[in-house]
Amino acid sequence: MPFRTLPPLSLYVHLPWCLKKCPYCDFHSHEIRAADLPEQRYLNALMADVESALPLIWGRTVQSIFIGGGTPSLFSPQAIDQLLSGLRARLCVNALCEITLEANPGTFETDRFKAYHQAGITRLSIGVQSFQDDFLKTLGRVHNRAHALAAVHETAQIFDTFNLDLMYALPGQTLTTLRQDVATALSLQPPHVSIYQLTIEPNTLFAKYPPAVPDEDTAADMLDIITNMTGDAGLHRYEVSAYAKAGHACQHNLNYWQYGDYLGIGAGAHSKISLAHQVRRQVRWHDPARYMAQALAGNAMTQNNEVSRANLTFEFMLNALRLADGFDVQLFMERTGCATNITGILDNAAQKGFVTFDGIHVQPTAQGFDFLNDLQMMFLPS
Repeated sequence: MPFRTLPPLSLYVHLPWCLKKCPYCDFHSHEIRAADLPEQRYLNALMADVESALPLIWGRTVQSIFIGGGTPSLFSPQAIDQLLSGLRARLCVNALCEITLEANPGTFETDRFKAYHQAGITRLSIGVQSFQDDFLKTLGRVHNRAHALAAVHETAQIFDTFNLDLMYALPGQTLTTLRQDVATALSLQPPHVSIYQLTIEPNTLFAKYPPAVPDEDTAADMLDIITNMTGDAGLHRYEVSAYAKAGHACQHNLNYWQYGDYLGIGAGAHSKISLAHQVRRQVRWHDPARYMAQALAGNAMTQNNEVSRANLTFEFMLNALRLADGFDVQLFMERTGCATNITGILDNAAQKGFVTFDGIHVQPTAQGFDFLNDLQMMFLPS
């Protein structure tokens, strides 16, 4: 079934380096000394990558840009300025485009964040994780509490909107110390907070040497505390792990969760692009040195595959069921191009108490959020 209209398009830019690999991190990142950062060659590779991708997205407007990593704030404000100027020269970028940069308090310098804003960044996402030095040390972070507080105070003076990343269910964390962390974060009046449970991922240092983390019941109690405290502070839980004041939801992530399109450039970046009769997923070369060489030669992609019809429904549900407000069935048909009848599965999910469904709109319940994996698995292709 052809798409009547193509979904909104976002751009993700991956800057893969960080000062130190955290023991819990399974993201595509590589340790590097700031002095060894190949800024110009990498920027050249990104521009070549975009130019090679233009035929797939020609004429489409980029609605949001997210610069992630790694630690993108290792790149100088001048490099970010050059990056954004290069993107605007090659792409049709919405004049009101939300442009997010991930920043680490360990890279914070006075006036550095102001320079990012002047370069065109409209939103910072600050990887605080915790405001307590003991937990930061356990997590392998390169910053401390003082760095985090200084970075957030500086950000609040410059940006109209920003995000704080926090983690919970940390080794040694109690309900009391969790409340302290969340209270500190909320005292800074962030318009957006993302709070993720620490999970032990394969191929990480924590997987090799597992720390003792709170049990599932305690972690569930922690999540209840987080939801109550953020709600009392005026932040709405609009996604499983995201809380925002009115008007401050992350537009880039909303496009992901609503199964919009995104072009991903940079080492290890992923893309999801809708064409007239199909959806394609792409992956760039992972190793930064190889990515730069291949991108500059016009061959940044290492994978470029069509998403099968059988998987489109599952992919959509993996994203859309994370949204507290849910979605209309019409959006499912528009974004997947599928006329698949999912009413039976939705009725079954409603009987289990996972969603409410009136034949038009689907909305996860509190129980559905608690058992999100079970809910999503109901849409796996048979």
